[in-house]
Amino acid sequence: MKHIILLTCAVALASCASQKQAGKIQSITALTEVFGDGQKTTAALVEYDREIENEKLDKASFSVEGRTITAVYANAEPEKSEEGKDGKYVIIELAKDDATAATFIPKGKDSEIRTAKVAVSQLKEIATSDAKSIAPTEKAIDNDKVVNLIVDDFTQHEYQDQQTGITVKYNLYVPKNYDKNKSYPMVMFIHDAGVVSPEIKATLMQGLGAVIWASPEEQAKHEAFVLAPQYSVVTVNDQSEFTEDLDATVNLINELTSQYNIDKNRLYTTGQSMGCMSSIALDIKYPDLFAASFLVAGQWDASKVAPMANDKLWIIVSEGDNKAFPGMNAITAALEKEGAKVSRATFNGKATPEEFAEDVKKVLAQGNKIQYTPLKAGTVVPPDMQGQGGSDHRATWRIAYTIEGVRDWLFEQSK
Repeated sequence: MKHIILLTCAVALASCASQKQAGKIQSITALTEVFGDGQKTTAALVEYDREIENEKLDKASFSVEGRTITAVYANAEPEKSEEGKDGKYVIIELAKDDATAATFIPKGKDSEIRTAKVAVSQLKEIATSDAKSIAPTEKAIDNDKVVNLIVDDFTQHEYQDQQTGITVKYNLYVPKNYDKNKSYPMVMFIHDAGVVSPEIKATLMQGLGAVIWASPEEQAKHEAFVLAPQYSVVTVNDQSEFTEDLDATVNLINELTSQYNIDKNRLYTTGQSMGCMSSIALDIKYPDLFAASFLVAGQWDASKVAPMANDKLWIIVSEGDNKAFPGMNAITAALEKEGAKVSRATFNGKATPEEFAEDVKKVLAQGNKIQYTPLKAGTVVPPDMQGQGGSDHRATWRIAYTIEGVRDWLFEQSK
């Protein structure tokens, strides 16, 4: 009889524990974001089959192989948030400077796009909002989904140009609430030579130049199409020569403006390094195409830029860039000889958004079509790029596309 009673109690205890512990992981998503220095995996989104109690979560509840956890919280939606709340998702935020965070490694034609990976272990029991708990995992669980913020909002295409015989690969962002009865501006971003690659999405992952215009915050203010060509060849050289790929790109723009209700009076071009030089080449050969140009860290033969004297330009370059800075000085001087008026100011590359906003306001108060705002030497290169050859050049576009006032200025321009 005694043994029967003990057995009955053991079964009851096991049943009680089973009732307290319930639930399991349904899926894990790796989340990526694009920054000035490229795309990185910044979070793991863990979906459970029941609601998790947010207040009882902490960073010690989880580990992610090879990554540093910066925050853990629950959410009702599979997304990062300023504050946690009870929900079926646990958001594990990760340090973006981890060695394995980058998902795009720029190496020109050998550029490497890595699939975002996170291996998540639940180390401790976690409480559910119905007063139960979920047991730790026995081993790390790999993600089965990937979400690439903003990048996934672009579609990929190939344009076969009949005039040149060239195929242009390109990424296109169409406004989410596109209305064919409404007219939209379009921004074209051209990447630098370091991103020349057959990988069509490389230009979206290398930095902010393309994706910043398609961000929810930017689209809320300036609903627009975004065109990001991806070249597998260098389109310009230091002798101020360019390939027919740029002519094919103009034909692509004409194709898109016939396919969608894009305002031909509000077409804009921007680019960094090779992309800046490509934009200059287009401004010279097709003077009536763009309403304004945002030129970042480029150069060109100053004797050829006269057709740009009446253009609306915003030029940003680093004073420490030993090629682009003297190159842009020569260009602006040549434009002034042609009668152009140039507003000038030196920006601090370490300025806060509020300080940049004030700087932009002062430049625009000068009232000219061309704005020339070099970044002060010594304020451009971040610690992780110190000592690298040409880092002032490459660091320029980490900053340039973050300046909200310059982006706002671009959309204010029309032909």
